[in-house]
Amino acid sequence: MIIFLATLTGLVLWIVLWAIGVKSFDAFMLTMLFALGGVIVHVILPYLPGNRRDELPPPGA
Repeated sequence: MIIFLATLTGLVLWIVLWAIGVKSFDAFMLTMLFALGGVIVHVILPYLPGNRRDELPPPGA
């Protein structure tokens, strides 16, 4: 979901920037930056403390 939202935000930003006169390639590069940021967050998020799923359950659970 994070990747989808980042890409969607980037595409909206691309259209808005292109409409106000920014060169389309520059606006597209910002879109790719947003998408790359979403992918990085998606990959890194499971490894942050508190998000690990490989921990053993407590005894008696």
